[in-house]
Amino acid sequence: MSRALPLSRKLLALAASSALAAPLAVVGPASAAESGAYTVTPLSFTVEAGGRSCVIDADLYRPAGVDAAHPAPAVLATNGFGGSKADGSTDAIGKAFAAQGYVGLVYSGLGFGKSGCLISLDDPRIDGRAATRLVDFLGGTRAADDGTRADFVTKDGAGDPRVGMVGGSYGGAIQLATASVDPRLDALVPLITWNDLAYSLAPNGADRATPGVFKWQWANGFYLMGEGQPLLVPSLDPSRVNSLGCLHFVTDACDTVRLLNSGRYRDADTKKMLDFARSVSPVSYLDRVKAPTLIVQGQSDSLFNLNEAQDTYERLQARGVETKMIWQSWGHSGGQAPGELDLGQGNVETSYVGQRVLAWFDRHLRGDRKADTGAEFAYYRSWQSGYGTAARVPTLSQRLYLSGDGKLVDNRAKVARGSREYSNRLVPTSHSESSLTGLIGLPDPRPYDIKGTYLGWTSAPLAAPVDVVGSPRATLRVVSPKTERVQDSGDAADKLVLFAKVYDVAPDGTKTLVNRLVAPVRVPDATRPFTVELPGIVHRYETGHRLEFVIAASDDAYSGNRGIKPVTVTAAPEDTGTLELPVVKGRVG
Repeated sequence: MSRALPLSRKLLALAASSALAAPLAVVGPASAAESGAYTVTPLSFTVEAGGRSCVIDADLYRPAGVDAAHPAPAVLATNGFGGSKADGSTDAIGKAFAAQGYVGLVYSGLGFGKSGCLISLDDPRIDGRAATRLVDFLGGTRAADDGTRADFVTKDGAGDPRVGMVGGSYGGAIQLATASVDPRLDALVPLITWNDLAYSLAPNGADRATPGVFKWQWANGFYLMGEGQPLLVPSLDPSRVNSLGCLHFVTDACDTVRLLNSGRYRDADTKKMLDFARSVSPVSYLDRVKAPTLIVQGQSDSLFNLNEAQDTYERLQARGVETKMIWQSWGHSGGQAPGELDLGQGNVETSYVGQRVLAWFDRHLRGDRKADTGAEFAYYRSWQSGYGTAARVPTLSQRLYLSGDGKLVDNRAKVARGSREYSNRLVPTSHSESSLTGLIGLPDPRPYDIKGTYLGWTSAPLAAPVDVVGSPRATLRVVSPKTERVQDSGDAADKLVLFAKVYDVAPDGTKTLVNRLVAPVRVPDATRPFTVELPGIVHRYETGHRLEFVIAASDDAYSGNRGIKPVTVTAAPEDTGTLELPVVKGRVG
């Protein structure tokens, strides 16, 4: 099912206000500038990026008393997608860390604000290389365009400044991209960002090699925001314009969005799409990142879910890079909770995440070996004060079985024989979220599934609370003769699409889809069993509540099946589907 780009004035106005660049930064004391704690100097830097020459617009934050005789380490940051150095989120980074005594260099990313060049999605070969020129400035080997030099930054050697990076979303991935091409970075704090853009925009919970299911609302919203930049920030700078068919992005990015919207995924085309999306993603270059990294990801985030952070965390850990991870409450889908890191409250010194960020920089930029950088893994708990901590991300610890009578049971012997069927329709019949509604001030209906277009398996009421922390995993076998006849056509759009999810069902029957998260699946081969990795969650299922595992035929936030494809699921004690959960407290069943 193809979707046209939903262009609207309201979305463009939203882009102009940078609302899609979620609360990505910490805020320092509001009185810092007035008290003379630091000065702010606008600077520009001419760089070569992607075969073009363009200017980066930046602000230098210099704490009072910092000079060549009294240098300080530096913090480098840029904006989230659609933002700029002055968007209220990004400049807050400069203010916050200047108030803490760090030299801050905050800039508008390529293609945003008043910075030139095209939007190249944090490509390390373009955006990363451009950022290294700013590191040169902090290292004293390069002047700004007006001749300003930074001779007041702590150095580890000639031309090697003591510098860290912090920021979120688009301003998170740039840190890893820069570190992959510049070993001078000493510490990274990427928040709510991606690991694999192919998975982010077209996720497949069953097989990353098979093209996934297009996340059309998120992708087209950001595409419109990017293409609208020359209108939102008018400029005669020719470096900001590509072509009439692709105004402001690099051509490969436009081609990728067009292909995803087309609903046609021929093998050669999808390979090119996947190769490009991954080339601008940490998944392709993490082996070159050596800087200590504190990863912060949001639980309420259907754009970049917790799985992406875990993939980055585990890859860096496996290489011996000092890495820790925090799962905070908020992300691109909202979820701000009292006491969490909050822009408006300026609580960097009192919030858990803010304190962890400050300690990370104390250790790696100030060289304070006594600074406590905290637990290896920490996670926000909505049901209890304080963060939970662990030495590692919890593993799958309980297996449940899908019974033929619709029950979710804890023992294979309890599985009843039987089969049930559902089918998709020509329009979506399930709803998880309207990805952009919360950002443009519109209400979002509760998640739902229409009878006959999904199957559910429900546990018995819980005898005690059950806490789940991590990514559930399901193993399924389905029968779909119509799919089998067309799935090898050479067009991945002919394969079966379904959506897996887990509800919390209250005693009164009210269903809650945790953080509105689903696992879209394009089944690699409908004749064989397949395993689905669901999005990570942190959730308590209370006493008396039930778990319901659902597979649905569609979801209106995603593209869907081509044609009508009925599906049958059969169960028997010796052969049935399973759901595995990372339970840290309690037991289902």
